[in-house]
Amino acid sequence: MKVNILIIILCIGFVSCKNKSQPEPIPKTKNTNLNKKPNIVFLLTDDMGYGELGSYGQKVIKTPFLDSLAKAGMRFTDFYAGTSVCSPSRASLMTGLHTGHVSIRGNKGKYPEKYARVPLQKSETTIGEMLQGAGYQTAMIGKWHLGVSYDYSTWAKGRGFDYAVQEQWGPDEKGKEIDERVHWVNNTQDSIFYNYNNWSCLDEFRTNFALDYLDQKDQEKPFFLFMSYRIPHAHEYFLSKTDLYVDKIEEWPEIERRHAARITMLDAQIRRLFNALKASGELENTIVIFTSDNGPTNENHHSYQFFKSGGNLRGYKRDLYEGGIRVPMFTYWQNKIQAGTTSNHPSAFYDVMPTLADIAEAKAPKNIDGISFLPELFNQKQQEHDHLYWEIQAGKGVKGFKQATRFGKWKAVRLFDRYHTELYNLEEDITENQDVSEKYPEIVEKANTILKQESVKIEHYPQSGGIFKE
Repeated sequence: MKVNILIIILCIGFVSCKNKSQPEPIPKTKNTNLNKKPNIVFLLTDDMGYGELGSYGQKVIKTPFLDSLAKAGMRFTDFYAGTSVCSPSRASLMTGLHTGHVSIRGNKGKYPEKYARVPLQKSETTIGEMLQGAGYQTAMIGKWHLGVSYDYSTWAKGRGFDYAVQEQWGPDEKGKEIDERVHWVNNTQDSIFYNYNNWSCLDEFRTNFALDYLDQKDQEKPFFLFMSYRIPHAHEYFLSKTDLYVDKIEEWPEIERRHAARITMLDAQIRRLFNALKASGELENTIVIFTSDNGPTNENHHSYQFFKSGGNLRGYKRDLYEGGIRVPMFTYWQNKIQAGTTSNHPSAFYDVMPTLADIAEAKAPKNIDGISFLPELFNQKQQEHDHLYWEIQAGKGVKGFKQATRFGKWKAVRLFDRYHTELYNLEEDITENQDVSEKYPEIVEKANTILKQESVKIEHYPQSGGIFKE
């Protein structure tokens, strides 16, 4: 009898230990209308810096709804974009591959006679394709930036999205330049954003598509909605006249007033979307993830320092310092993610695909670089990366190629026109002002090993693979 009791106790202990290291099953609700797989809403902003939300320290720009949503869920402090510019960062997000492995390393790549956009390879599975295979209906509205203008098969509709509304630019199949105000619905020129004064901002126009989609989709199937917003990307003409911050007209340059207004307008559009989910009864069974594709912009006469858009981080868009790649990210899931929680788990865009695979009970592609952070969302034991990695081709030639890695408290940045690996201790120097590479040569050697091994040579990016002078 004592032996049998001992066996039972050991078995119970084994099951208990196993459960602590594995994500618990996502709890089902007793409401039969919500027993389908969870819906997923992914909200991606364009060039929003780490410090541009009140929940991340912004003192001037008003984002009341987003701040309340961050407070109602889990806010990540150490979350990173795929890299520091649009196309390769989004490629990392969509494929679960970091930018040393994915096929897009910059907004443009080198062809025999020109620099031009590079599409995702057909061999790279997208999140949309993965979720379609798991029974999801999928929608992408907004900026795609992962295809070429003359090949519809590289647009969102051809890469895993049942419903796709996107802008496009560049030459069409006949060589005629496409008007980027045109919004293509399922690859058909359906709606044209002719008159900006009809809308408070471009993203109001896009949110209307999302609301229509939520009304018209199959109510019996789970959905994945990828909202790819334009705000706060520095195109001031994507904003009609506004009364927001009129009290600052004398104090602020007009470009800065419009920048702040766009972010506050985005806050209002996401509130509209959230309220529609709530009214439809879908919210309880929906996880919402909010983040940005890279650090703050410093373009079109806007200064990223005016509102401290990067917080206290160094750098901005196209830099691999923290300001260029560390971005706001929070998750909301009613009754499943504990409200008011904060995570310092280091994670990146390429972790999103395996996380969504776990949520959707889907099969993620083999050999991706990401690690699911679903356990972190449920306050369970979380696997961590040995290191995080980024690269970017931010301009032509060696000068535009940059690499970075983070492991533990160490962050290394390598600018290839200098052939020098900088080293920073993020615990003591989050602003990356003190290069301590000379003090810790053994850590630099470890960083260089990572930088060498993680960058795979690929067509269209001659500097991929790195350039090291021994």
